[in-house]
Parts: sequence; C-alpha cells; structure tokens
Amino acid sequence: SFSLPVDSENKATAFRPFSISQPHMLAFHLAWISLFSNFFATFSIPPLIPVIRRHVGLTDADIGAAGVASFLGSIFSRLAMGPICDAFGPRAASAAVSFATAPAVLSVGFVSTARGFIAARFLIGLSLANFVAFQFWMSSMFSGEVIGAANGVLSGWALTGSGFTQLAMPAMYSSFLIGALGLKSSTALRVAFTFPAAFQTIAAVLVLALGRDSPGRTKKRNPTRLLLLRSGLLDYRAWILAAVYGSCFGVELTAENVIAGYFHRRFGLDVRTAGAAASCFGLANAVSRPGGGWVSDEMGRRFGMRGRLWSLWAVLTAAGWLCFCMGRMNSLWSSVAVMCCFSLFVQAASGLTFGVVPFLSDGSTAVVTGITATGGAIGAVLMQSILFSGRDPAMSTQNSISIMGILMVITALSISFIYFQDSGGMF
Repeated sequence: SFSLPVDSENKATAFRPFSISQPHMLAFHLAWISLFSNFFATFSIPPLIPVIRRHVGLTDADIGAAGVASFLGSIFSRLAMGPICDAFGPRAASAAVSFATAPAVLSVGFVSTARGFIAARFLIGLSLANFVAFQFWMSSMFSGEVIGAANGVLSGWALTGSGFTQLAMPAMYSSFLIGALGLKSSTALRVAFTFPAAFQTIAAVLVLALGRDSPGRTKKRNPTRLLLLRSGLLDYRAWILAAVYGSCFGVELTAENVIAGYFHRRFGLDVRTAGAAASCFGLANAVSRPGGGWVSDEMGRRFGMRGRLWSLWAVLTAAGWLCFCMGRMNSLWSSVAVMCCFSLFVQAASGLTFGVVPFLSDGSTAVVTGITATGGAIGAVLMQSILFSGRDPAMSTQNSISIMGILMVITALSISFIYFQDSGGMF
C-alpha cells in the first residue's frame, strides 16, 4: 500500500512536495537534490571566470568556446539518456553520469591551458543529461494529472542550483578560502572546486541507495523497445517542442553562462557583486518553473490540451519581449529589474513545455523527453556560438541579448502546429 492515492499503474495521482513518503515523494526529493548538484557543479565556473581567466590566460574567444563546449557535451548525452533509462533504469543511468563527470569538475582548479579548460567544460556538461533521467523517473512515479506540477517543481528546485552557485562559489573563494583561511589565489581556486565535485558524488550515492526506479520493486523492461524508439523519433510534435525548449531552457542556460560577465564588464561590478546580481536569475526557478508546471496542469483541467498550448505560447512570447527589452536597458538597476521579470517568464515556459511532453507518443516517454531536453542544449549551443562567441567585437552583448529575445518570439509561433488527434491543438 502507498501513502499517496495511486492509479492502476501505482502512479501517484496527488503531488505533495513537502512529504517524503515512499516511494513517490522520496524519489522526487532524491531527484531534485541530485539534479541541483549537477546544475551547481556545471554553473560553478561562470562566476569565477575572471579569476580563471587570469590564472590560465584565457581570451574572450576561449571563454566563448568553453561555453559552447559545456552545452555541446549535453546534446549527445541527453539524446542518449532516454534509451539508456529504458534499458538500465533512471537511477543507475543518472548515478553513472554523476560519478563520471565529478572528476572533471574537480579538474577545473588544476587546468593550465585553454584547451584543458574547454575540455573540462565539455565533460562537465555531460552531467546535464540527468535532467532527462529525472524527468523520466517522475513520469514513472506520477500520473498525467499531476505530472506537470511534479516535473515543474523538480526542475525548478533543481535549477536554483545554477543561481545558488553564483552566490556560493565567489563567497567561498574570496571570503572564506582567501579572506578567512589566507590561502593563495591558485590554491583557493583548487579547493573551491572540491565542494561541487563531492556534492555531486554524494547525491548520486543517495539516489542509488534510497530510491526505486518505479512504484514497484522492479521495473519491467519493454520487449518492443525498438518500436517505441521509432515511434518517439517520428513524432513531429517532439521536434517542435525541442525547438520551443531551445528557445526557453536553451536561452536560460545561455543567460546563466554570460550574465555575470555581462554585469561585470558593462557596469563595472566586482566578481562577488556580479555573481550576486546574476544569482537572481537562477534562484527565480524556485517559483517560476514550478509555477509553469502548475499553470499547465490547471489550464489542462479547464481547457484541455488547447489550454496547455495557448499558455505555453503566451508565456514564451512574453519572455521573448522581456529578453529584448533587457538588452535595451542602460542602467544597472533597470537591467536587474527586467532580468528578474524575464527569468520568471522564460523559466515558467520551460515548466509549461514539460507539461505537454508526457502526453506525446504513449509508451515513448523516455525518447520524447530526451528529444525535447536535447533541444534545450542545442538551443544553448546555437545562442552561445552565434550571439556570444566573443569572435566579433562589433557584436555587443546587449545587442545579442535583444536578438535572442526576437528569436524566442519567432520560435513560439511553431507551437500552433502541434496537434493531438483526441484533444486538438491551439485552433
């Protein structure tokens, strides 16, 4: 018996985020904490870029290439994660990725060349594939009527890791390791990166030790896995949602990568203050992405799939215009204010996207989740390499931010092409 109400497949039909009941809510908490550690580790580097640049001798082009590399690694790992979860289960798949990438996180403090730094960021980016594993895990634990909220809260709480690290890493480096302990800058940099590496490893151990892959003791493997893979890959709606996700989560990843440096260079903030300002963006995930999942479920209850799709379009379009306006702001406080509004909408759009994904290709959830999540990584790579590569001095960061917003508005129009046989589309 279960403490939560369940359906015929033992999936929970209620979502209680402040409960730790076995196995549904415990799986939820293990998943978000582990994914939090992955985002904390991946984005522990950007707030310390000025320090790493000084020690390694990085150019703007090197930093841009490293940013692209961090997302490039997650493209292939996210696409592969769906079938891997089907074969081995989400817990084993996610733990393996965390164990494999933790040494790369630790190595950041020891790199001495631009190539080594770029390689480290590529390997660390592989850990973001765990997003697919944990979305798949939640789809195995929660029914369709609450999956939007479950996925939204999971992702939102986990993604605060990308904001918290903007505060924690500069404070740990400058205030604690150098200020309190008196370590040299190079030594402090090496010690600082032991924390995210250890955190990621411990979280993975807890997932393996305490969780279950499904509400039952074991998860049945589907003998028609190849047919399900084909079904997922041929679902055009998954590819549209991948493009949409690239325009919300891909934009979010890009902003996390560049925004601290943007405040540092444009407004002359020191490393710690720039990181604190940039942290507002990632920390908004605590409410914005869960809010997107809740809105998707609520609109689904009231208006069916049409409500989910219209709300996704409206929120993504609003996020695009706010992104455009952010690039037009000429003062620090107006930039921070617009950035905070932009973060709420772009992150809510990500939650709304995964309020639609579980309804695609029945039985191919892992595949379509992998396709959609990969779209986020591809979007980040394209935005970073085209708009924020650092290779064109004539392309200012503020103009690139505005162009990114226009691209979001255009991509949102593709949502109108999504159609469900039994529940229709936007029109």
